[in-house]
Amino acid sequence: MKTEYDLIVVGSGAAGLSCAITAKKRGLDVVVLEKEPVFGGTTALSGGVLWIPLSHHGRKQNPDDSTEAVRTFMQAETGRFYDEEAVQCFIDNGPRMVDFFERETEMQFLPTLYPDYHPTAPGGADIGRSILAAPFDIRGLGKHMARLKPPLKTITFIGMMFNSSNADLKHFFRATKSLTSFVYVAKRLASHLKDLALYQRAVQVTSGNALAARLAKSALDLGIPILTDTPVKQVLMEAERVVGVLAAGPGGDQRITARHSVVLATGGFPHDVKRIAKAYPHVKRGHEHLSPTPTSNTGDGLNMAEAAGGVVDIRFPEPAAWMPVTRVEFGNGEIGVFPHLLDRYKPGMIGVLANGRRFTNESNSYHDVGAAMVKACAGMKETAMWLVCDKVALSKYGLGYVKPAPIPIGGFVRNGYLLEGSTLAKLAVCAGIDAVGLEQTVREYNQDAVHGEDPAFGRGSTSFNRYLADPEHKPNPCVAPVKQGPFYAIKVVMGDLGTFDGITTSVVGEVLCRDGTPIKGLYAVGNDRASIMGGNYPGAGITHGPNMTFGYVTANHIADVAAGQVEAAQRATQERLAA
Repeated sequence: MKTEYDLIVVGSGAAGLSCAITAKKRGLDVVVLEKEPVFGGTTALSGGVLWIPLSHHGRKQNPDDSTEAVRTFMQAETGRFYDEEAVQCFIDNGPRMVDFFERETEMQFLPTLYPDYHPTAPGGADIGRSILAAPFDIRGLGKHMARLKPPLKTITFIGMMFNSSNADLKHFFRATKSLTSFVYVAKRLASHLKDLALYQRAVQVTSGNALAARLAKSALDLGIPILTDTPVKQVLMEAERVVGVLAAGPGGDQRITARHSVVLATGGFPHDVKRIAKAYPHVKRGHEHLSPTPTSNTGDGLNMAEAAGGVVDIRFPEPAAWMPVTRVEFGNGEIGVFPHLLDRYKPGMIGVLANGRRFTNESNSYHDVGAAMVKACAGMKETAMWLVCDKVALSKYGLGYVKPAPIPIGGFVRNGYLLEGSTLAKLAVCAGIDAVGLEQTVREYNQDAVHGEDPAFGRGSTSFNRYLADPEHKPNPCVAPVKQGPFYAIKVVMGDLGTFDGITTSVVGEVLCRDGTPIKGLYAVGNDRASIMGGNYPGAGITHGPNMTFGYVTANHIADVAAGQVEAAQRATQERLAA
């Protein structure tokens, strides 16, 4: 096994692979080391969306968008954590990164119809800033197909993936009402069942699985080794410079050296029990937290950076991208985590606390609902809400992991995932929430909901609220009364999509000491690096967009430094010969 490279990248998610590919294209000898037996990291489980303002895709949709508008939006969204230099670097290089990957690699993107999550904020946009990884046939990975991390089991249907653009899902919701949608769904199911018979997994992948697959295919085609089952234990230093890593492998620990740099891209710290106990407000209170991110994301990169002299501070009020989730029992001890990406936006769904009262606009983004939930439950015995609906809404939209009609619901009622009551009072008793509070909440909500209004929290008031709702429901796609029993609920707790706090770096990704000086040869990208979003979540793809952009920026910086070192060595040699 080769043990010396120009660049070592630790982690195989979008940030790490973007950095590796860019560096390889710039002429560096690169290796990617991955802790898990599969590659793709959190990326493979994600929606595969990137927030990249002013890309060529976005300019076609929103030609009036501008650098000034994006900068204004970022200032409004990040507040006191606004970093002008980093934001400008992102604005300048995001579109370049998209052009580079589409021109030079297997990576292809599609435009989406996503509005910014806060489109009414200064500089916000209703369209044109979020792009999506194009679907991919993973048979293109050849012998490496089995090494691609599969998607979350909870967000597939018999293993079939849905596209994050939302257009795909609309056909499945309308399959019993529209011949066009029925034919579309029938074809998708037939093709998927054939793939399962032949390959034992879905081969037509979408969303984050497509993003991870396309990047991995690009890396492998360039001859970049992706060494799985190779956890990195330590960065190695000599004379105050990082010179490589100590990695574990089948043959024991091995020293792998880097002529130029090591890049940390290990996915942040969502499963670092000690760190989240200090960082997450609800965990500090002793409340439950369930993260659907890979359990291997235990903060390895942050720990190694600190050991080398780097800084990891918990600075953001919201240290992670919150995601309301439910625990799913698959049987035989297998547990899944279901992220609530769609149901909350639908008409006829409300979220209540243990006191039976609503506390926020359920059609806001997952992060905003999560932040509101953490705050609202500060004085309660648990951080939890219950999503409540009636028979009509359940049949039409499903609820959490429960699929819409005609899929049976009996199994979910029996195993306790779906709570049922013939009346709201009986549902409240079943759920363990305040019956009087729930009845009063529904009564007050219904008075305005019958007219499509929600004066309490303003559901449906923004383009983003409406985007994931039901456009066929009038007059407000987000609002309908909860009135026809039996009634249903599921218990939702707090999870995350990844961490925002991380290693302190320069704009180009150099890991910095407390005094601001860089640690020579050590860089961080992705969720290992502190987010430029300042703990906020202003639009779809604000993780992947900056992560791939700064992976690209960091790789180019490393390549520039390496080229300068080579040129300096060549000059020194020429000077010696001349002497």
